[in-house]
This record gives sequence, structure tokens and C-alpha cells, in this order.
Amino acid sequence: MEHIPRPEYPRPQLMRKDWINLNGEWEFELDQSASGAERELYRAPALSGRITVPFCPESELSGVGFRDFISCVWYRRAVSVPEEWMEAVSERGDRVLLHFGAVDYAATVYVNGEAVGSHTGGYTPFTFDITSKLTPETVITLCAADDERSGLVPSGKQSGKLASYGCYYTRTTGIWQTVWLERVPKNHIRSLKLRPDLENGRVHITVRTRGQGRVTARAFFDGESAGAAEAVSAGGEAEITMDLDKVVPWELGVGGLYDLTLGFEGDEVKSYFGLRSVRLEDGAFLLNGKRVFQRLVLDQGFYPDGIYTAPSEEAIIRDIRISMDAGFNGARLHQKVFEPRFLYHCDRMGYMVWGEYANWGADVADINVLPAYLTQWTEAVERDFNHPSIVVWAPFNETWNVKGRVQRNELLAVCYSVTKLLDPTRPCVDTSGNFHVVTDIFDLHDYDQSPESFRAKYDRLASEGVLDDRHRQRQTYGGEPVMLSEYGGIKWDEAGGGWGYGNAPETMEEFISRYRGLTLALLENPRMAGFCYTQLYDVEQEKNGLYTYWRAPKFDIGVIRQINTAPAAIERDHGGGR
Repeated sequence: MEHIPRPEYPRPQLMRKDWINLNGEWEFELDQSASGAERELYRAPALSGRITVPFCPESELSGVGFRDFISCVWYRRAVSVPEEWMEAVSERGDRVLLHFGAVDYAATVYVNGEAVGSHTGGYTPFTFDITSKLTPETVITLCAADDERSGLVPSGKQSGKLASYGCYYTRTTGIWQTVWLERVPKNHIRSLKLRPDLENGRVHITVRTRGQGRVTARAFFDGESAGAAEAVSAGGEAEITMDLDKVVPWELGVGGLYDLTLGFEGDEVKSYFGLRSVRLEDGAFLLNGKRVFQRLVLDQGFYPDGIYTAPSEEAIIRDIRISMDAGFNGARLHQKVFEPRFLYHCDRMGYMVWGEYANWGADVADINVLPAYLTQWTEAVERDFNHPSIVVWAPFNETWNVKGRVQRNELLAVCYSVTKLLDPTRPCVDTSGNFHVVTDIFDLHDYDQSPESFRAKYDRLASEGVLDDRHRQRQTYGGEPVMLSEYGGIKWDEAGGGWGYGNAPETMEEFISRYRGLTLALLENPRMAGFCYTQLYDVEQEKNGLYTYWRAPKFDIGVIRQINTAPAAIERDHGGGR
């Protein structure tokens, strides 16, 4: 029996029982001249190589391991469609959907030699109804084109040079999340949006459907019934408000999820939600009405063997666990849209995160970036809206000048405004660090390695309300809550030669002293709403992690935890929790 990598259902918030995981061996071919369409590779009887999906061709786990730039790739796989699926399509009008979790960057999909659709964007899912093209032995072909150096492709931390350097790492091309087939009734649920209402003990559910009919919803907590409601979908959408018999808040370090079952015209899906509220008030971040200091760590979402793709679900859980072991209560998921199963485990384990897009690589000084970028960011917000663990949106990070040209402020302003229209319930940071145009949190990035000068800068915020911002010529502090969403980055590389911020400590004791001084300067500041330490683990040549790239601890994690969990001034006397 073929081994299927990443065998778990990839979309925990909309699960069905009739599905086929298409991970595993596919035919594969590099197309460096990008001439495959002209050569009609979508009709080819075979491709020249092999690859293990869902791992990118740059990765070890893919079996390819090609690290140079890749302009275009092709995938091909023949799938035996179950006989009962073919009968259900013929007799009842069932539909068969082809799902891709993520493909970097511009994808075109063919079924049995005919194009069925295309998608642009390396981080968000797409689906095609392939029912009309289905045969008992169906051939799926995908072409993915990628050009990280065009200035129009958001590529995050993928290196624009041949090799990795500084804080840029190995590239990802093509399929990097699960591919699957799914059988659904003719009339079925297409998507759902869950809006928790903790204060009123209810949840609001928007269900989008194909076809008309009655939608039923049932909630459970710890296996016991917690509520039920229903509504009619007449125009492709049903609005359901469910009062809950049992009100249990979603909490940090605990989680607390309700199971949700939805039914519609013979279609049944499983989902879940968490009851929690987030807001900003008097310079503080509030979770469920209580002040909480955001003790975050920067998580790049890279893996030595899988690059963008975790080798297993256990590896995902481990990354959250080692962060919590170090005393962090969440993470900035940095320059990448993490896969839904990562977010599911954040939800389950009570671990708060920022949802960020991979804007590096996109020329923020060129307004022509806006149409594609806004479409991709909107898809990311729509995909991840239901996750209780996401507490802040950040469509951009560090929007530096591009070849001497300054950012287009309207680009950031539009993305901020659209984010708030899509989701008025969460704070939005327009561009983390610099250069802010309109933002709910005024966050800064500061890699000052001196605890003394670091503390002195931000003590002025507490004593005088003055924010010592090195970018004050380009951005103006307007009294928003303040966070240091990148700091530290202390280099520790026993082997030598690695990259990091500032001067490296000479001893382990010096590292701990510096870490303690920088971190307590923020925790003890009554005007500081949170921090994000750079970073959780080393990535390739960047050696400023608390763990190695393979996730082995570099320091006494108990000491790090003790520092991180020290009382925060902004929580003190306000009922805040750690």
C-alpha cells in the first residue's frame, strides 16, 4: 500500500467523509523555458521525473532537491475514481471537487487534457468542480509558474539570490500543501463564516450554499449538546444565530473548542469554533475582556527537510509546544500564510497568533501590485477568519524603500480598510515595524542589543508618553497601543559563521543576561502591550533562534520560560493572565 505523506484531512473547519488524499508520488518535470504549454505537456502520456507531493521540488522530502531558480514546473497524476462516486454523479448529480491547499505561484489545472481553471497566489487554496471532465481513470495535470524576482510576486522570506543569505531562505515552487478530491451532493455547503459572541453566549454562522434548502446546525462541547439552530438558504446564503446552552470561553494555554455539525440537503460537514473576544482599550490588548500581555515569538514556518511544508502533523504540534514550553503565549506567523492544520492546533492548544501575508518580494512602491496583492490577502483573511487563535491581522511587514522609491501609502491604506471591512472584530496592523500609514497597534522593530539603552528608550514612553521611534520622519505615533513586535534576535552560533543581529554574546551567561535585560524592559513597562522575540528556532544560516533548526534547545528553556512569564506591568491590577 502506498505511503501517503501528510495523510490527515487538510481543512479542519470544513470536513467531509468522502474524500481522497492525492499526496504521494506524482510525475514531475522542470520547465525552465516555460514552454510546456506550447509543447502541450497537459496532454503528454507521461512526464520525465517523479516528485513526492506535497513537498516542493527544492526540498529533500520531495525527492527532487533542486535548489536553483525554477521558472515553471509540471505535475501529472492518474487517479482511479471510485465506482460509487461515478454512479453517484450519474444517478444523483453529485459533484466531484478538486482542491489544492496552496501552489506557488501561478497555477493552471488540466483534467484529462482540458483546462479547468487557474489561480494566482502562492499561499491560498483553490478548488475546481471537475465533474464534467471526470472519467473512471482521471488524469490531473498542473502547471505552476514562479518568478520571485519580478517585483510583482509576494514571496516572503524566499531568497532572491541563488543561495540563502541573511534572513532569506530556500525558495518554494509549485505544490506545497495537500491536494485532494472530494465528493459532494449536487446541493452542498460551499463555505461558512463563524462569528463568536462571548458576551451574549451565542455564535453567528453564515453558510454559503450551492442550491436552496434548510441548513441545520448543532454544537457540542466535550461531547455534550450545547445548542442547535437552523435557517433556510434561499439565495445561496443562510444566516444562523445559535444561543449556547453552555458558555465556555476560549483561553490561552487551554483552548476550549465547540464541535459544530452542519447539514444541508444531504450534505454534512464537521467544523468547530471558539468563544472569545479581542479588543484594544487604554493602550492594552484585551482577551475576553481581560488585559493580556502578548508574549509572542517570531515563527518563520520553515523546516530543514520540507522547507515550507511540515514533514508531519507531529512537527506542527511540536513547534507550538516548544514555544509554549519557553513561556510564550503566541507567535507572529511571519511572512507566510501557515497551513490550516497549524492554525487548528493553535486553536486547540490556546495559542494566539498574528495572521500575516508574505509581502516581501512585492514592490510596495508600485501601485500596480495592488490588484493581485489585495486579491491574495483577501483570500487569506477569508480562509482564516474562523480561527479563534488569530488575534491580529498584518497584511504587510517592514515596507522598505524599493530601489530608492518610497512605499505607496495608498496601497497600505486600501489593504487596511479592506481588512477592517472583512473583519471588524480584530485589530489590524497595516505594516509591522515600518512605515505605518493607518494602524490599530503602533508596533516597532528594534534590535538594539544593549539592555540599558533599550530600556531607556521605552521608559520615556511610560514617563512622558514620548515614543522614541527611529522612523519618526516616516511615521507618526498617534497614541495607539504599542508593541515591540520584533526585538532581540541575539545571535548564538557555536559552530560560527552564522548570521544574526548585532554583536553576539561571548558566553551562555552573557546571552541569558542580555535576553533577561531586553525582555524585562518590555514586561516592566506599563505602556507596553506586548512583545515578539526573534526568533523561535534557527533557519538555515540565521542563527538567532532559541532552538536549532531541527528544534533542539540551545539554552536552558526553563530559564527562558521564567523570564518570559515574569509579571507584566500592563496586566498588573487589571485581572490579566499569563
